[in-house]
Amino acid sequence: MICSVIILNWNGAEMLRRYLPSVVKSCQQGQTCIRHQTEIIVADNGSTDDSIALLKREFPSVRVIALERNYGFAEGYNRAITANGESEPEYTVLLNSDVEVTEGWLEPMLDYLDHHKDVAAVQPKIRSWKQRNRFEHAGAAGGFVNRLGYPYCRGRVLWHVEEDKGQYDTVAEVDWTSGACMCVRTTVYKECGGLDAAFFAHMEEIDLCWRMRNRGWRLVCLPQSVVYHLGGGALSYDNPRKTYLNHRNNLLMIYKNKQHPRGVLFVRFFLDYAAAAFYLLQGRWGACKAVFEARRDYHKMRKNYAVL
Repeated sequence: MICSVIILNWNGAEMLRRYLPSVVKSCQQGQTCIRHQTEIIVADNGSTDDSIALLKREFPSVRVIALERNYGFAEGYNRAITANGESEPEYTVLLNSDVEVTEGWLEPMLDYLDHHKDVAAVQPKIRSWKQRNRFEHAGAAGGFVNRLGYPYCRGRVLWHVEEDKGQYDTVAEVDWTSGACMCVRTTVYKECGGLDAAFFAHMEEIDLCWRMRNRGWRLVCLPQSVVYHLGGGALSYDNPRKTYLNHRNNLLMIYKNKQHPRGVLFVRFFLDYAAAAFYLLQGRWGACKAVFEARRDYHKMRKNYAVL
């Protein structure tokens, strides 16, 4: 069986230089275990720095897929995954370029998928690269979605992350697996439509996982596998663009996937504008404006999806 580890890159030469060696070393030059042959792919989203030159010079064993422009996180991965044509791998790992993997990180995920045919995707326990005893925001120990459509994680609620004291060292079924490091059945990824390119970035993996669950697939977090994620490499916490994408994509995700979403979307109308008011009181005018723009564009974009 073949597993493709795909790292999406955009002007991240320094990230590649820092984190890619751990991936190459862990995959042992293409042989991760007896049953699985592993290939490492970097899909370059039209970088203008020396990323591709760096890869050719310092990582000759890594396959490069050079995309002609920046397609964003979602479509960038879609194009990389379909680049193999009919010779698709059994499993695909979506791995952020700012993730440091540990020895033996991949084997538990591949083994679990081999023995649990009703599971579509798994993720490792994701710790912070900066504070290595704490969970990292983007995924932590597995993701969930509450009744109002807000995502959260074991080990993280809102912006508070816990210290990893072994409290989540059990295999757990989750609502979503993190796009920072997700191992997914390639056929299921494609059959469910892949990541929604309209999202561009943020919450696209939660949307995909919701679609998988709606089709009866299970998702799991495996604490036997551990990686360290820097996080915030593309957009910082207080960047208005991040606020816009999170609010817009969260509404689209609810509209697309939740059964009978009208009640939730009605409540979210008030909660979103309460959030805008909170940002304004903080003096974050850009974030406040981003909420209004997100709701405006959500209403424009939802006509492209199934009618309620």
